[in-house]
Amino acid sequence: MDYVRLGRSNLRISRLGFGCMGIGDKRWRGWVLEGPEADAVLGRAMDQGINFFDTCDYYSSGRSEELLGRWMKQNQLRQELVIATKAGNPMGKGANARGYSRKHLFEAIDASLRRLGTDFVDLFQTHIWDASTDLEELVDALDGIVRAGKALYVGITDMPSWQFVSANNLQRVKGLARFVSVQNQYNAIWREDERDLMPFCRAENIGLVSYSPMARGFLAGGGRRGEMRPTERTRSDDFTQKVYGRSNDHAVAAVIESIAVHRGLEPAQVALAWVLSRPWRIAPVFGASAPAQVDSAVDALALTLAPEEISAISATYAPRPFAGS
Repeated sequence: MDYVRLGRSNLRISRLGFGCMGIGDKRWRGWVLEGPEADAVLGRAMDQGINFFDTCDYYSSGRSEELLGRWMKQNQLRQELVIATKAGNPMGKGANARGYSRKHLFEAIDASLRRLGTDFVDLFQTHIWDASTDLEELVDALDGIVRAGKALYVGITDMPSWQFVSANNLQRVKGLARFVSVQNQYNAIWREDERDLMPFCRAENIGLVSYSPMARGFLAGGGRRGEMRPTERTRSDDFTQKVYGRSNDHAVAAVIESIAVHRGLEPAQVALAWVLSRPWRIAPVFGASAPAQVDSAVDALALTLAPEEISAISATYAPRPFAGS
Protein backbone atom coordinates (compact mmCIF):
# COMPACT_ATOMS: atom_id res chain seq x y z
CA MET A 1 0.00 0.00 0.00
CA ASP A 2 1.20 3.51 -0.83
CA TYR A 3 0.66 6.33 1.66
CA VAL A 4 0.35 9.97 0.69
CA ARG A 5 0.04 13.22 2.58
CA LEU A 6 -3.48 14.58 2.89
CA GLY A 7 -3.09 17.88 1.07
CA ARG A 8 -0.72 20.28 2.79
CA SER A 9 -1.04 18.48 6.12
CA ASN A 10 1.54 16.07 7.49
CA LEU A 11 -1.13 13.39 7.92
CA ARG A 12 -0.48 10.30 5.81
CA ILE A 13 -3.36 8.29 4.41
CA SER A 14 -3.48 5.17 2.26
CA ARG A 15 -3.74 5.84 -1.48
CA LEU A 16 -7.12 4.11 -1.30
CA GLY A 17 -9.71 5.04 1.30
CA PHE A 18 -12.48 2.71 2.44
CA GLY A 19 -15.98 4.20 2.26
CA CYS A 20 -18.31 2.99 5.01
CA MET A 21 -21.65 3.87 3.42
CA GLY A 22 -22.18 0.13 2.91
CA ILE A 23 -21.60 -0.65 6.61
CA GLY A 24 -24.57 -0.20 8.91
CA ASP A 25 -28.23 -1.30 8.92
CA LYS A 26 -30.09 -3.18 6.18
CA ARG A 27 -33.27 -1.37 7.16
CA TRP A 28 -31.66 1.76 5.71
CA ARG A 29 -30.54 0.12 2.45
CA GLY A 30 -30.90 -3.56 1.62
CA TRP A 31 -27.34 -3.92 0.35
CA VAL A 32 -25.71 -2.60 3.54
CA LEU A 33 -23.53 -5.04 5.53
CA GLU A 34 -24.12 -5.80 9.21
CA GLY A 35 -22.35 -7.74 11.95
CA PRO A 36 -19.74 -10.35 10.89
CA GLU A 37 -20.07 -9.41 7.20
CA ALA A 38 -19.20 -5.81 7.98
CA ASP A 39 -16.32 -6.85 10.24
CA ALA A 40 -14.93 -9.12 7.51
CA VAL A 41 -14.80 -6.34 4.92
CA LEU A 42 -13.33 -3.82 7.37
CA GLY A 43 -10.75 -6.37 8.45
CA ARG A 44 -9.71 -7.14 4.89
CA ALA A 45 -9.26 -3.42 4.18
CA MET A 46 -7.04 -3.12 7.24
CA ASP A 47 -5.07 -6.24 6.28
CA GLN A 48 -4.45 -4.73 2.84
CA GLY A 49 -2.87 -1.67 4.42
CA ILE A 50 -5.80 0.73 4.13
CA ASN A 51 -5.72 3.14 7.07
CA PHE A 52 -8.24 5.76 5.88
CA PHE A 53 -11.89 4.99 6.72
CA ASP A 54 -14.60 7.45 5.71
CA THR A 55 -18.07 7.36 7.25
CA CYS A 56 -20.92 9.79 7.97
CA ASP A 57 -23.56 10.45 10.62
CA TYR A 58 -26.27 10.05 7.97
CA TYR A 59 -25.24 6.56 6.84
CA SER A 60 -27.78 4.12 8.35
CA SER A 61 -28.83 6.95 10.71
CA GLY A 62 -25.55 6.69 12.61
CA ARG A 63 -25.26 2.91 12.62
CA SER A 64 -22.30 3.04 10.21
CA GLU A 65 -20.32 5.05 12.76
CA GLU A 66 -21.35 2.66 15.54
CA LEU A 67 -20.17 -0.45 13.68
CA LEU A 68 -16.92 1.18 12.63
CA GLY A 69 -16.31 2.31 16.21
CA ARG A 70 -17.11 -1.12 17.64
CA TRP A 71 -14.78 -2.87 15.19
CA MET A 72 -12.04 -0.33 15.85
CA LYS A 73 -12.35 -0.78 19.63
CA GLN A 74 -12.48 -4.58 19.51
CA ASN A 75 -9.27 -4.66 17.51
CA GLN A 76 -7.58 -1.79 19.38
CA LEU A 77 -6.90 0.06 16.14
CA ARG A 78 -7.65 3.71 16.95
CA GLN A 79 -4.06 4.92 16.78
CA GLU A 80 -3.43 3.11 13.49
CA LEU A 81 -6.43 4.51 11.65
CA VAL A 82 -7.39 7.82 10.07
CA ILE A 83 -11.10 8.20 10.78
CA ALA A 84 -13.18 10.67 8.76
CA THR A 85 -16.85 11.49 9.20
CA LYS A 86 -19.29 14.04 7.84
CA ALA A 87 -22.25 16.17 8.93
CA GLY A 88 -24.95 18.28 7.29
CA ASN A 89 -27.70 15.86 6.26
CA PRO A 90 -30.92 15.68 8.31
CA MET A 91 -30.46 13.79 11.59
CA GLY A 92 -33.81 14.62 13.15
CA LYS A 93 -37.11 16.42 12.60
CA GLY A 94 -36.09 19.74 14.10
CA ALA A 95 -35.30 22.76 11.96
CA ASN A 96 -31.72 22.80 13.29
CA ALA A 97 -31.07 19.06 13.06
CA ARG A 98 -29.25 19.58 9.76
CA GLY A 99 -27.10 22.07 7.87
CA TYR A 100 -24.13 24.11 9.01
CA SER A 101 -25.18 26.27 11.92
CA ARG A 102 -22.75 26.40 14.82
CA LYS A 103 -25.47 24.72 16.89
CA HIS A 104 -25.83 21.71 14.59
CA LEU A 105 -22.13 21.24 13.87
CA PHE A 106 -21.21 21.07 17.56
CA GLU A 107 -24.10 18.71 18.26
CA ALA A 108 -23.19 16.58 15.23
CA ILE A 109 -19.52 16.16 16.12
CA ASP A 110 -20.39 15.22 19.71
CA ALA A 111 -22.94 12.64 18.52
CA SER A 112 -20.47 11.18 16.01
CA LEU A 113 -17.77 10.88 18.67
CA ARG A 114 -20.18 8.99 20.95
CA ARG A 115 -21.13 6.58 18.18
CA LEU A 116 -17.53 6.05 17.12
CA GLY A 117 -16.37 5.64 20.72
CA THR A 118 -13.45 8.01 20.33
CA ASP A 119 -12.38 11.39 21.70
CA PHE A 120 -11.68 12.87 18.28
CA VAL A 121 -11.93 12.23 14.56
CA ASP A 122 -9.00 12.83 12.29
CA LEU A 123 -11.08 14.53 9.58
CA PHE A 124 -14.47 16.25 9.98
CA GLN A 125 -16.21 17.19 6.71
CA THR A 126 -19.28 18.96 5.46
CA HIS A 127 -21.62 16.63 3.55
CA ILE A 128 -24.49 17.48 1.18
CA TRP A 129 -24.09 21.20 0.61
CA ASP A 130 -26.63 23.89 1.53
CA ALA A 131 -25.95 26.85 -0.77
CA SER A 132 -27.64 29.27 1.65
CA THR A 133 -25.00 28.60 4.32
CA ASP A 134 -23.30 31.60 5.90
CA LEU A 135 -19.68 30.78 5.16
CA GLU A 136 -18.24 32.85 7.99
CA GLU A 137 -20.29 30.98 10.59
CA LEU A 138 -19.29 27.67 8.99
CA VAL A 139 -15.55 28.28 9.07
CA ASP A 140 -15.71 29.78 12.58
CA ALA A 141 -17.59 26.72 13.87
CA LEU A 142 -15.19 24.27 12.21
CA ASP A 143 -12.25 26.15 13.68
CA GLY A 144 -13.90 25.92 17.10
CA ILE A 145 -14.26 22.17 16.71
CA VAL A 146 -10.57 21.85 15.86
CA ARG A 147 -9.54 24.08 18.78
CA ALA A 148 -11.71 21.98 21.10
CA GLY A 149 -9.72 18.89 20.03
CA LYS A 150 -12.78 17.14 18.61
CA ALA A 151 -11.34 17.00 15.07
CA LEU A 152 -7.75 17.30 13.94
CA TYR A 153 -8.49 18.44 10.39
CA VAL A 154 -11.50 19.70 8.43
CA GLY A 155 -12.63 19.22 4.84
CA ILE A 156 -15.64 19.58 2.56
CA THR A 157 -17.75 17.41 0.27
CA ASP A 158 -19.30 18.71 -2.96
CA MET A 159 -19.28 22.46 -2.41
CA PRO A 160 -19.59 24.82 -5.41
CA SER A 161 -16.16 26.08 -6.39
CA TRP A 162 -16.84 29.77 -5.82
CA GLN A 163 -18.13 29.15 -2.30
CA PHE A 164 -15.20 26.89 -1.51
CA VAL A 165 -12.77 29.59 -2.64
CA SER A 166 -14.63 32.16 -0.54
CA ALA A 167 -14.50 29.90 2.52
CA ASN A 168 -10.77 29.33 2.03
CA ASN A 169 -10.18 33.06 1.83
CA LEU A 170 -12.09 33.59 5.08
CA GLN A 171 -9.99 30.94 6.80
CA ARG A 172 -6.77 32.52 5.55
CA VAL A 173 -7.69 36.10 6.49
CA LYS A 174 -9.06 35.17 9.92
CA GLY A 175 -6.28 32.71 10.80
CA LEU A 176 -8.68 29.76 11.15
CA ALA A 177 -8.17 26.03 10.66
CA ARG A 178 -7.84 25.49 6.91
CA PHE A 179 -9.56 22.88 4.79
CA VAL A 180 -7.08 20.11 4.01
CA SER A 181 -9.29 18.02 1.74
CA VAL A 182 -12.13 17.90 -0.73
CA GLN A 183 -14.33 14.84 -1.22
CA ASN A 184 -15.94 15.16 -4.63
CA GLN A 185 -17.61 12.84 -7.10
CA TYR A 186 -15.06 11.91 -9.73
CA ASN A 187 -14.88 9.07 -12.23
CA ALA A 188 -14.58 8.46 -15.98
CA ILE A 189 -18.18 9.60 -16.59
CA TRP A 190 -18.36 12.43 -14.04
CA ARG A 191 -15.53 14.92 -14.53
CA GLU A 192 -17.22 18.28 -14.03
CA ASP A 193 -14.88 19.36 -11.23
CA GLU A 194 -11.96 19.37 -13.66
CA ARG A 195 -13.25 22.81 -14.72
CA ASP A 196 -12.55 24.74 -11.51
CA LEU A 197 -12.55 22.88 -8.22
CA MET A 198 -9.77 20.38 -8.90
CA PRO A 199 -7.34 22.94 -10.41
CA PHE A 200 -7.93 25.16 -7.36
CA CYS A 201 -7.17 22.24 -5.04
CA ARG A 202 -3.95 21.47 -6.88
CA ALA A 203 -2.87 25.13 -6.73
CA GLU A 204 -3.64 25.35 -3.00
CA ASN A 205 -2.30 21.85 -2.16
CA ILE A 206 -5.67 20.63 -0.90
CA GLY A 207 -6.08 16.86 -0.86
CA LEU A 208 -8.60 15.08 -3.09
CA VAL A 209 -10.31 12.02 -1.60
CA SER A 210 -12.83 11.61 -4.39
CA TYR A 211 -15.79 9.25 -4.04
CA SER A 212 -17.56 6.95 -6.55
CA PRO A 213 -14.45 6.10 -8.62
CA MET A 214 -16.45 3.25 -10.20
CA ALA A 215 -19.59 5.42 -10.55
CA ARG A 216 -21.49 3.48 -7.87
CA GLY A 217 -21.06 0.28 -9.84
CA PHE A 218 -22.04 1.69 -13.24
CA LEU A 219 -18.44 1.26 -14.48
CA ALA A 220 -18.02 -2.11 -12.76
CA GLY A 221 -19.98 -3.90 -15.47
CA GLY A 222 -23.29 -2.25 -14.72
CA GLY A 223 -23.19 -0.15 -17.87
CA ARG A 224 -23.00 -3.15 -20.19
CA ARG A 225 -25.54 -3.27 -23.00
CA GLY A 226 -27.05 0.05 -21.94
CA GLU A 227 -28.75 -1.14 -18.77
CA MET A 228 -27.93 -1.52 -15.10
CA ARG A 229 -27.61 -5.02 -13.72
CA PRO A 230 -30.52 -5.78 -11.39
CA THR A 231 -28.60 -5.81 -8.10
CA GLU A 232 -30.04 -4.86 -4.73
CA ARG A 233 -28.05 -1.64 -4.81
CA THR A 234 -29.14 -0.53 -8.26
CA ARG A 235 -32.75 -1.19 -7.30
CA SER A 236 -32.54 0.96 -4.17
CA ASP A 237 -29.91 3.55 -5.13
CA ASP A 238 -31.88 6.16 -7.05
CA PHE A 239 -28.85 8.47 -7.09
CA THR A 240 -27.16 6.19 -9.62
CA GLN A 241 -30.15 6.32 -11.94
CA LYS A 242 -30.40 10.10 -11.64
CA VAL A 243 -26.81 11.01 -12.50
CA TYR A 244 -25.63 8.20 -14.82
CA GLY A 245 -27.14 6.69 -17.93
CA ARG A 246 -26.48 9.11 -20.81
CA SER A 247 -25.52 7.51 -24.11
CA ASN A 248 -21.98 8.78 -23.59
CA ASP A 249 -21.87 7.17 -20.14
CA HIS A 250 -22.71 3.82 -21.67
CA ALA A 251 -20.08 4.39 -24.36
CA VAL A 252 -17.40 5.03 -21.74
CA ALA A 253 -18.52 1.93 -19.83
CA ALA A 254 -18.24 -0.11 -23.03
CA VAL A 255 -14.66 1.09 -23.65
CA ILE A 256 -13.70 0.25 -20.06
CA GLU A 257 -15.21 -3.21 -20.38
CA SER A 258 -13.43 -3.79 -23.69
CA ILE A 259 -10.09 -2.92 -22.10
CA ALA A 260 -10.87 -5.19 -19.15
CA VAL A 261 -11.72 -8.13 -21.40
CA HIS A 262 -8.59 -7.61 -23.51
CA ARG A 263 -6.31 -7.53 -20.45
CA GLY A 264 -8.10 -10.14 -18.35
CA LEU A 265 -9.13 -7.60 -15.70
CA GLU A 266 -12.35 -6.56 -14.02
CA PRO A 267 -14.06 -3.43 -15.38
CA ALA A 268 -14.03 -1.97 -11.85
CA GLN A 269 -10.24 -2.26 -11.78
CA VAL A 270 -9.87 -0.42 -15.07
CA ALA A 271 -12.26 2.33 -13.92
CA LEU A 272 -10.33 2.74 -10.66
CA ALA A 273 -6.97 2.68 -12.45
CA TRP A 274 -8.19 5.50 -14.70
CA VAL A 275 -8.95 7.67 -11.65
CA LEU A 276 -5.58 6.81 -10.10
CA SER A 277 -3.83 7.75 -13.35
CA ARG A 278 -5.16 11.31 -13.37
CA PRO A 279 -2.71 14.17 -12.66
CA TRP A 280 -4.63 15.37 -9.59
CA ARG A 281 -3.00 12.88 -7.17
CA ILE A 282 -6.34 11.56 -5.94
CA ALA A 283 -6.70 9.13 -3.03
CA PRO A 284 -10.13 7.76 -4.02
CA VAL A 285 -12.63 6.37 -1.54
CA PHE A 286 -14.28 3.12 -2.64
CA GLY A 287 -16.91 0.83 -1.14
CA ALA A 288 -17.01 -2.96 -1.04
CA SER A 289 -19.61 -5.57 -0.15
CA ALA A 290 -17.19 -8.51 0.07
CA PRO A 291 -13.52 -9.02 1.00
CA ALA A 292 -12.73 -10.05 -2.59
CA GLN A 293 -13.82 -6.60 -3.79
CA VAL A 294 -11.32 -5.02 -1.42
CA ASP A 295 -8.57 -7.21 -2.89
CA SER A 296 -9.62 -6.27 -6.41
CA ALA A 297 -9.47 -2.55 -5.65
CA VAL A 298 -6.05 -2.82 -4.02
CA ASP A 299 -4.75 -4.78 -7.02
CA ALA A 300 -5.73 -1.82 -9.21
CA LEU A 301 -3.00 0.23 -7.50
CA ALA A 302 -0.42 -1.78 -9.42
CA LEU A 303 -2.29 -1.46 -12.72
CA THR A 304 -0.86 0.94 -15.29
CA LEU A 305 -3.09 1.84 -18.20
CA ALA A 306 -1.40 2.44 -21.54
CA PRO A 307 -1.63 5.99 -22.94
CA GLU A 308 -3.87 4.80 -25.74
CA GLU A 309 -6.22 3.13 -23.22
CA ILE A 310 -6.48 6.32 -21.19
CA SER A 311 -7.10 8.27 -24.39
CA ALA A 312 -9.82 5.84 -25.49
CA ILE A 313 -11.66 6.20 -22.19
CA SER A 314 -11.31 9.98 -22.17
CA ALA A 315 -12.24 10.45 -25.83
CA THR A 316 -15.66 8.86 -25.33
CA TYR A 317 -16.60 11.20 -22.48
CA ALA A 318 -18.89 14.16 -23.05
CA PRO A 319 -19.04 17.04 -20.54
CA ARG A 320 -22.35 17.85 -18.96
CA PRO A 321 -23.82 21.28 -19.68
CA PHE A 322 -22.69 23.90 -17.19
CA ALA A 323 -25.52 24.47 -14.75
CA GLY A 324 -24.07 27.25 -12.58
CA SER A 325 -24.55 26.92 -8.83
